[in-house]
Order: sequence, then structure tokens, then C-alpha cells
Amino acid sequence: MSTTLRIDHRFRGPDGSGNGGWTAGALAAFLDPGDRPVEVTLRRPPPLDRDLPVEREGDTARLLDDAEAGRPLVVAAALVETDLPTVAAVDATTAAAAEAGFRGHHDHPFPGCFACGPDRAEGDGLRIFPGPLPGGGVGATWTPGEDVDLATTWAALDCVGGWAGDIASDHPMVLGRITVAVTSMPTAGTPYVVTGGLLGTEGRKTSTAATLHGPGGEVLGRAAHVWISVPNW
Repeated sequence: MSTTLRIDHRFRGPDGSGNGGWTAGALAAFLDPGDRPVEVTLRRPPPLDRDLPVEREGDTARLLDDAEAGRPLVVAAALVETDLPTVAAVDATTAAAAEAGFRGHHDHPFPGCFACGPDRAEGDGLRIFPGPLPGGGVGATWTPGEDVDLATTWAALDCVGGWAGDIASDHPMVLGRITVAVTSMPTAGTPYVVTGGLLGTEGRKTSTAATLHGPGGEVLGRAAHVWISVPNW
């Protein structure tokens, strides 16, 4: 089955390319995953404002770039069987207090990012600002807008991992792989908490995790990430 996916400029991450979490979630939606985990690998920066071909076969989907010779692979998604880590919940008051310590307020490699960019206006970007938590890791609050969907939920589970891995202007990283399971979709207007934690580093790779928590601390979604350091981005 072949169709297309268009990444609007609104859903950018680094300037000129799609936000990794939003793009991955939008491609995962073609697999209709329900509460099953989907692993998405980003092979190259997702182009903006073009209809990109999506090819689905069984439990896999591929996003291609037909503007280049050979239709190179941009993003690949697959349903997988895996246990994702859960990052501990904090209450909304603690998460909101952590936002004041968000490093990206003054040191952000991609300040226009859809998920965590401080340059984005209310109602435009998600404005999720993960700051350090007293017990370790990072946390922030998120209240979805009326346009909340699977792609937006994946975006909410994306950058919190990057900040848990200490992304900054002197340590820029981009998302290389993200695996997400959404067990319950968030509801517009309801306040949630996202938490992130560092799993480890190896060379240019940083592994992190993130969890989306409901008002009572229940888990709505979990993510694991692999970030790639790009000092010359």
C-alpha cells in the first residue's frame, strides 16, 4: 500500500527538517498500532512541506524521498515486541516547578522545535520544557490542544529524552531511533506530566527513556530513544 505524508513547517525540529517524534508518530499511525510498540528509525532529516511517499507492507512502513534519485529511505517504522522502560512519575506541581530550570530557556540548539522550542507561541508548539527533578531525570507538564493525535503524542514523548541526555547548543543531538507504545491517548485540555531519564551513552550515541503520566500518575505512553551527537549540525 502506498500513500503520502506531508510534514508541515509547523512540525519542524531543527530548522529545515521535521521534528523526529512527530514524524515518527505520523509514520507509525499508518500501522494502526493500538497499544503495541512501534520502533522508528530516522535515516536522514525529514523534508518539510512536500508530499513524501509512504510504502506499507505488513507490519512495516517506509517514508521515502522521491525528489532524489533512487527514492532514498527517510524513515522506517515497524511493529515490535519489546518491553519499554517506565520513568517514575512526579506530581504536576513538582513537574511545573522543574520547568523553571529548563536549560533550553537560555541554551537551546533548536529553539524553533515543535515539541520543546521556547521560540514557539502558545497553541503553535507544544512548549514542553523539561527541567531537572529533585530525584534525578527531568520533567515537565503538558496540556494537549484540540489537535492532539498520535503524532503529537509521540512528539510529547520525544524531546524530554533529549534533555534527559543533556542536549544543548554545545552538545547538539538529533533523534536516531524512537520506540513508543501509547496505551491510552491523551485528551485535549487535560494536564499531563512527562518525565525523562538517561539510560546510557556509548560514543556518539545517547540512550534515554520518557513516560507520559496522567493526572493520577497512570502511564499513558512510554518511549525509548537513541540520540546521535552531531557537533557540526
